[in-house]
Amino acid sequence: MMTSVDTELIRVLADPLRLKIVTLLARETLCTTHLVEETGAKQTNLSNHLRVLREAGVVETEPCGRFTYYKLRPDVIALLAGQFADLADSARTAAENKRACP
Repeated sequence: MMTSVDTELIRVLADPLRLKIVTLLARETLCTTHLVEETGAKQTNLSNHLRVLREAGVVETEPCGRFTYYKLRPDVIALLAGQFADLADSARTAAENKRACP
Protein backbone atom coordinates (compact mmCIF):
# COMPACT_ATOMS: atom_id res chain seq x y z
CA MET A 1 0.00 0.00 0.00
CA MET A 2 1.44 3.36 -1.03
CA THR A 3 1.32 6.04 1.65
CA SER A 4 3.20 8.90 0.02
CA VAL A 5 1.67 11.72 -1.96
CA ASP A 6 3.34 13.57 -4.83
CA THR A 7 4.47 16.66 -2.92
CA GLU A 8 5.52 18.55 -6.06
CA LEU A 9 2.05 18.16 -7.53
CA ILE A 10 0.49 19.29 -4.24
CA ARG A 11 2.73 22.38 -4.29
CA VAL A 12 1.65 23.16 -7.86
CA LEU A 13 -2.05 22.80 -7.04
CA ALA A 14 -1.79 24.66 -3.71
CA ASP A 15 -1.79 28.04 -5.44
CA PRO A 16 -5.37 29.41 -5.46
CA LEU A 17 -5.21 30.69 -9.06
CA ARG A 18 -3.77 27.43 -10.37
CA LEU A 19 -6.46 25.48 -8.52
CA LYS A 20 -9.09 27.79 -10.07
CA ILE A 21 -7.60 27.14 -13.53
CA VAL A 22 -7.68 23.37 -12.93
CA THR A 23 -11.29 23.60 -11.74
CA LEU A 24 -12.30 25.53 -14.86
CA LEU A 25 -10.44 23.12 -17.15
CA ALA A 26 -12.19 20.18 -15.48
CA ARG A 27 -15.40 21.49 -17.08
CA GLU A 28 -14.12 22.39 -20.56
CA THR A 29 -11.09 23.04 -22.75
CA LEU A 30 -10.34 26.78 -22.73
CA CYS A 31 -7.95 29.21 -24.37
CA THR A 32 -5.97 31.85 -22.49
CA THR A 33 -8.52 34.53 -23.39
CA HIS A 34 -11.31 32.51 -21.77
CA LEU A 35 -9.19 31.90 -18.67
CA VAL A 36 -8.41 35.62 -18.34
CA GLU A 37 -12.16 36.37 -18.52
CA GLU A 38 -13.06 33.64 -16.02
CA THR A 39 -10.34 34.35 -13.45
CA GLY A 40 -9.85 38.10 -13.80
CA ALA A 41 -6.08 37.53 -13.75
CA LYS A 42 -3.68 39.48 -15.94
CA GLN A 43 -2.66 37.61 -19.09
CA THR A 44 1.05 37.51 -18.17
CA ASN A 45 0.30 36.20 -14.66
CA LEU A 46 -2.06 33.60 -16.07
CA SER A 47 0.50 32.50 -18.67
CA ASN A 48 3.09 31.96 -15.93
CA HIS A 49 0.66 29.79 -13.95
CA LEU A 50 -0.27 27.83 -17.07
CA ARG A 51 3.44 27.21 -17.73
CA VAL A 52 3.84 25.77 -14.21
CA LEU A 53 0.78 23.54 -14.71
CA ARG A 54 2.07 22.41 -18.12
CA GLU A 55 5.57 21.64 -16.78
CA ALA A 56 4.02 19.63 -13.92
CA GLY A 57 2.03 17.62 -16.47
CA VAL A 58 -1.35 18.75 -15.15
CA VAL A 59 -2.48 20.40 -18.39
CA GLU A 60 -1.65 19.99 -22.05
CA THR A 61 -1.90 22.43 -24.91
CA GLU A 62 -3.66 22.28 -28.22
CA PRO A 63 -2.76 24.95 -30.81
CA CYS A 64 -5.70 26.35 -32.75
CA GLY A 65 -4.73 29.10 -35.17
CA ARG A 66 -3.31 31.99 -33.18
CA PHE A 67 -4.81 30.67 -29.94
CA THR A 68 -3.62 27.98 -27.57
CA TYR A 69 -6.20 25.84 -25.86
CA TYR A 70 -5.54 24.16 -22.52
CA LYS A 71 -7.07 20.94 -21.32
CA LEU A 72 -6.76 19.10 -18.05
CA ARG A 73 -5.03 15.73 -17.93
CA PRO A 74 -7.52 13.72 -15.85
CA ASP A 75 -5.05 10.84 -15.39
CA VAL A 76 -2.78 13.10 -13.33
CA ILE A 77 -5.66 14.20 -11.09
CA ALA A 78 -6.81 10.58 -10.77
CA LEU A 79 -3.30 9.50 -9.76
CA LEU A 80 -3.21 12.16 -7.04
CA ALA A 81 -6.69 11.16 -5.87
CA GLY A 82 -5.53 7.55 -5.71
CA GLN A 83 -2.52 8.53 -3.62
CA PHE A 84 -4.81 10.32 -1.16
CA ALA A 85 -7.16 7.32 -1.10
CA ASP A 86 -4.19 5.06 -0.28
CA LEU A 87 -3.16 7.48 2.46
CA ALA A 88 -6.68 7.39 3.93
CA ASP A 89 -6.68 3.57 3.86
CA SER A 90 -3.34 3.53 5.63
CA ALA A 91 -4.64 5.97 8.26
CA ARG A 92 -7.62 3.70 8.95
CA THR A 93 -5.26 0.78 9.61
CA ALA A 94 -2.84 2.93 11.60
CA ALA A 95 -5.63 4.04 13.94
CA GLU A 96 -5.46 0.54 15.45
CA ASN A 97 -1.68 0.74 15.96
CA LYS A 98 -0.25 2.75 18.81
CA ARG A 99 3.47 3.00 19.49
CA ALA A 100 4.30 2.78 23.16
CA CYS A 101 6.05 5.74 24.73
CA PRO A 102 9.53 4.99 26.11
